[in-house]
Amino acid sequence: MSSSLLPSHVVDLADLAEIAPDSVHSRTLVSNDSGTVTLFGFGRGQGLSTHSAPFDALVQIISGQARVTIDDQDHELRSGQAILMPADIPHALHAITDFKMLLVMIKGR
Repeated sequence: MSSSLLPSHVVDLADLAEIAPDSVHSRTLVSNDSGTVTLFGFGRGQGLSTHSAPFDALVQIISGQARVTIDDQDHELRSGQAILMPADIPHALHAITDFKMLLVMIKGR
């Protein structure tokens, strides 16, 4: 198991995520056989182009606003909201404002 978090140590996810203009930053917090937990920071207007993944992925918005497109359907999310992106379904993300998100990739089925 790989982790950049210390066990039993409280962290503020918003403080860990970096945002810089015109960029996307990511930081893997946990990675093991069951999945990954990755923290992202997106500058306004940045995003991830349409792609699919072989596993379900949960997106939780920590701050800001984002458009999450799943199978050509747009969903606007803001701080505190989450959405499940199903395995093998095309999806994309776009930063409406600067935003930070937690992505939990769930490898088990």
